Amino acid sequence: MMDLDDIQAFVEVAEAGGFGRAGLRLGLSKSMVSRRVSRLEGELGAQLLSRTTRGVALTEAGLDFKEHADRVLAELEAARDVVAQRGEEIVGSLRVAAPLSFGMTHLAPVMAELAVRHPKLHIDASYSDRYVDLIGERFDVAVRLGVLADSSLIARRIAPINGAVVASPAYLERCGAPKTPEDLIGHEALLQSNEVWRFKDGKKLVTIRAEGRFKADSGQALVAAAVAGLGVALLPTFLAGPSIEKGELVPLLLDYPIPEAGLYVVRPPPAGHMPGKVRALTDLLVERFGGEPYWDVCYVAREAFKAMMSAQGAGAAADVALAHARP
Repeated sequence: MMDLDDIQAFVEVAEAGGFGRAGLRLGLSKSMVSRRVSRLEGELGAQLLSRTTRGVALTEAGLDFKEHADRVLAELEAARDVVAQRGEEIVGSLRVAAPLSFGMTHLAPVMAELAVRHPKLHIDASYSDRYVDLIGERFDVAVRLGVLADSSLIARRIAPINGAVVASPAYLERCGAPKTPEDLIGHEALLQSNEVWRFKDGKKLVTIRAEGRFKADSGQALVAAAVAGLGVALLPTFLAGPSIEKGELVPLLLDYPIPEAGLYVVRPPPAGHMPGKVRALTDLLVERFGGEPYWDVCYVAREAFKAMMSAQGAGAAADVALAHARP
């Protein structure tokens, strides 16, 4: 009779592309993984993997068997979860993929709280800005930001993600405040890449290709650069919020909002069955971030700030921005 551990080893090797990488995933030695796959091939009487100096590749028989093996392992996991939910404790392992900046600044404490609440749950969180293939890399769930593309994945929106154009009081005193998105062309932009900035002007969408001499692949690095007075940045409020609240950064162009994105929990199908461990994470995210996120508290003064700008006149925008920034 085929051993489920052998089937698991085969699937991991097929998806990792090698015995060594599969061993790291499984916590086993490369030789142990190889023995399990060989034992499975012997049981089936067929070669499932073609070994090469560069790694492994699925044979035709391997492709056919993996399709069924994936379903067997998914059904086994679902069966375990159903039984586990009959008790009061969440058990098993939860692999979570999350974006780097949001993960480190806001999600990490949530994952720690999840572990505290469920002592028998093993958590493996991966923080990276690369796009993760949930099914191919065997993640249980992902936390994603932005506007989701159509896919077979099951998504739940947790909270809005807002953006803000910000600059430091020192920069505004030196260079003045932009009054319209088009004015950004004359300002020093702090960028993550050759990005395009988009704004809403009533029902119109305004697109600006900002330029500047400072670029970084980290939103937190751009916050630091903006606070240092190096230029104007378009940042999510979950990063810029604390600096806005402290007066280190001033939100600009408030009459031209950034198109709203979202914070989502995304998981593989089927839609009808949410594992208890995924539900536990989802419920905690709703508890912590649902409604108006705490990092947007800094925007409560938005309308008052806009009124100040209107009362002072457009020509005094920089002075008003500085007044808003001072405690």
